[in-house]
Amino acid sequence: MPIDPYILLLLGTVGLAALFPARGSAADVASGASTAAVALLFFLYGARLSTREALDGLRHWRLHVTVLACTFLVFPLLGLAARGLVPVILTHPLYQGLLFLTLVPSTVQSSIAFTSMARGNVPAAICAGSFSSLVGIVATPLLAASLLGGNGGGFSADSLLKIVLQLLVPFLAGQLLRRWIGGFVTRRKKALALVDRGSILLVVYTAFSAGMVQGIWHQVSPARLGGLVAVEAVILAVMLLLTWYGGKALRFGRADRIAIQFAGSKKSLAAGLPMASVLFGAQAALAVLPLMLFHQMQLIVCAVIAKRRAREAAAEVTGPQPGATKRTAVGTGTRSG
Repeated sequence: MPIDPYILLLLGTVGLAALFPARGSAADVASGASTAAVALLFFLYGARLSTREALDGLRHWRLHVTVLACTFLVFPLLGLAARGLVPVILTHPLYQGLLFLTLVPSTVQSSIAFTSMARGNVPAAICAGSFSSLVGIVATPLLAASLLGGNGGGFSADSLLKIVLQLLVPFLAGQLLRRWIGGFVTRRKKALALVDRGSILLVVYTAFSAGMVQGIWHQVSPARLGGLVAVEAVILAVMLLLTWYGGKALRFGRADRIAIQFAGSKKSLAAGLPMASVLFGAQAALAVLPLMLFHQMQLIVCAVIAKRRAREAAAEVTGPQPGATKRTAVGTGTRSG
């Protein structure tokens, strides 16, 4: 089973926050740095997203609408259904984090990687992931404000304004400046990947430091964590089955169904963590825990599925063995005679 090295870094950051949480003035510095890092992160998102490619991808609108419906409609409905598990299996704070997880946009990189591995429609996965991230900048905060309300960390007009200023404005600035800096950004993917991941690690450290200072970890027991993992496994299984067989019911081809399955069943850690830090504030630590667990779970399960889809595609290309074909032909000839 693949273990994402980045998850190990995230866990290490959580451990660092547990041992050496930022307090007082150090917490203020970490919070300010985290805010600046998130703004830079979304500025780079805007600079990297090709507007022309996004517009070209609209030609496959049925697929993109299907992925968006899975991400921002079906997922939230499953999250709302999980409300019945409180307080028997989930605590209320864990449920808030689980519900927030269902509101986050889809991934881009892993959706593309798994679609390519499974021999699916890679351009469709690129556009679907990009559209989901773009829509999520607006849809996720609005859905969170509507579904979580005042119980989810103090959602208000001020929190939505923070989302606009910290996420949407930098993203639009990146889009406007793409004409001049797009090439520079594209040529330095490795360096910018470090900026991306470093920004997320800083957000995680700030969020979990605040959680340690407030003592919120006393609210989570191993049994509750086990229950959370089980619930997330069920949600992931439902979405994987729904995206695959739903795509078949909607008469999509095999390559498109693969793109729908991998883009429609995932949630983005990179997009979700910065949003949680803005929307949940001091309660962000428990809010992002379900997302971190789901992220690793989806990578493990989708890696296995992608390899299976690749073997199925290879078998279709190879076809039946020559001997079997010959026997079939002879048998057919005998029946015809």
